[in-house]
Amino acid sequence: MALPIHSPAFSDALVILGAAGLVIPTFARFRVNPVIGFILVGILVGPAGLGSLTSHAPWLYYLTITNPHSIDAFAELGIILLLFSIGLELSFKRLWAMRTQVFGIGAAELLGSGIIIALALIALGQYWTGAIGLGLALSLSSTALVLPIVGTSGPVGRLAFAMLLFEDLALVPIIFGLGAIAPFGGGGVENALHSVLYGGGAVIAMVILGRFLLPILFAQAARTKSPEVFLAASLLIVIVASTATTVTGLSPIVGALLAGILIAETEYHGEVEGTTAPFKGLALGVFLITIGMSINLRSVAEYWMQLATAVVGVVAAKSLVTAALLRLSGVRRGIAIETSALMASPSETTLIVLGVATQGGLIAARTAAFWQTVTAIGLTITPLLARIGSDIARRIEVASREDDPLKDTGAIPGTVVVGFGRVGRLVADMLRTHDKSFVAVETDIDAVAEARREGYPVIFGDIARPQLFERLNLGNREALVLTMDQPALSVRIVRRVRRLYPDLPIVARARDTTHAAELYRAGVTSAAPEALEASLQLSEAVLVELGVPMGPVIASIHDKREKLHHQVRDAANLDFQPRITGTRLRDLES
Repeated sequence: MALPIHSPAFSDALVILGAAGLVIPTFARFRVNPVIGFILVGILVGPAGLGSLTSHAPWLYYLTITNPHSIDAFAELGIILLLFSIGLELSFKRLWAMRTQVFGIGAAELLGSGIIIALALIALGQYWTGAIGLGLALSLSSTALVLPIVGTSGPVGRLAFAMLLFEDLALVPIIFGLGAIAPFGGGGVENALHSVLYGGGAVIAMVILGRFLLPILFAQAARTKSPEVFLAASLLIVIVASTATTVTGLSPIVGALLAGILIAETEYHGEVEGTTAPFKGLALGVFLITIGMSINLRSVAEYWMQLATAVVGVVAAKSLVTAALLRLSGVRRGIAIETSALMASPSETTLIVLGVATQGGLIAARTAAFWQTVTAIGLTITPLLARIGSDIARRIEVASREDDPLKDTGAIPGTVVVGFGRVGRLVADMLRTHDKSFVAVETDIDAVAEARREGYPVIFGDIARPQLFERLNLGNREALVLTMDQPALSVRIVRRVRRLYPDLPIVARARDTTHAAELYRAGVTSAAPEALEASLQLSEAVLVELGVPMGPVIASIHDKREKLHHQVRDAANLDFQPRITGTRLRDLES
């Protein structure tokens, strides 16, 4: 049987797969967010781009998508799989812990942004019912773009997720609320009550049944040892859950999110996440291509001033509302700004609400088309807004004195850790484990901002500058730890610190034994050559694997370390007075 090579569905599938195969590796090579790549592909190959030239160049038919609605189903599947994957990262315990953020900040952000946008539209002449519909539509933010950019593990991701989760839950009430006030949409209140009743019942039923049936289903799939069966079971659960919430009047993304949360409660969530990840990425790419196809460059060129004003107005209103709410709730300034930038653009669900408002007669078709273009542009610039917000937040975090680690600890004895890379972070974690106070110094502004978000007391500064010595109050500190991999700089700092503070213990990271000897000559108390320590760790590991008892192994490693320290100090022409860090031999023997 011949392949239907002239079928639009076949041609569109080739374009989508080709775009995914080219966009992801190409933009990853140049470290550019692939979100932008997919949207640009949609603009290029869509009906308003090269697709409009197929009548003059028929060969373009195989490289373009002439019917934007032909891939709508794939785009919706992408959003469903995205919400499913987000649910896999959650649990009911985590959701309960987030209830204040979801129903507090989330509700306030949605309503606050919607009211401000609606009032602005009313002032511009829009009738109040249409202004409410547009305000609520534009106040929604993109779950499909924001969470892949920021994740859900950090403070910014958690806040964004809480607000996005409320927006997803509020989508159905918004749709039926608009139906209630629409001149051609009667029965909205009755339909809303119907959806709440039956939808709530479906959710409760899925939670109860999922707790008992999912472990059994995945256990059977796991016994087959077939990845295909495991994938089929996962997709079946997503489809059933999404269908159940759709039939009862809720959004399918609610069912997908709930399915992910239920699976997250089982021991199979890691395997499910890995199995479905490739499909999620491809389906999300399809959704982004549809966004690009909705942008008509000719219309953008014709009405660029009005479109730019509208985009800036929406972004500014949502950013200000979100940032103000987060600051009032006690969130640090940098985190509030970064989160507000992420939440500033409209959403893919904005297009759904605009369609409902148009069908109900709340807004004219031409008005809806204008705001659809604004939404598409807003989605396109979301990665750019995220980058701008992140850069501003980092600088604010570093410059801010509200959480300056030296503000309260400058006179408190403790350890100063210079450098907060891989080694510095590990040293800080060990100091925390033993309840030892410390403050870290780092020259990388991004590393400082990230560490502060995670709660580490880190300041931005260059230890090579003498002014920082006074600020760090090294004379009252218990120890100085140098962890940066810059041999010449570490030797220079040791000499300067030893000259100013002769009694301060200084422990330094050394690249090798030669560098360690230089550090000892400069006045360091103890140096840890990386090559030496790695060799000792490898020796310990192989001896244990060969069956040598742990006690003699540790004792021999300790003796070898002491002898090597002797050799390094001898190379530095200094009298050896060992200050071996860690557990002493007598402690090990006991």
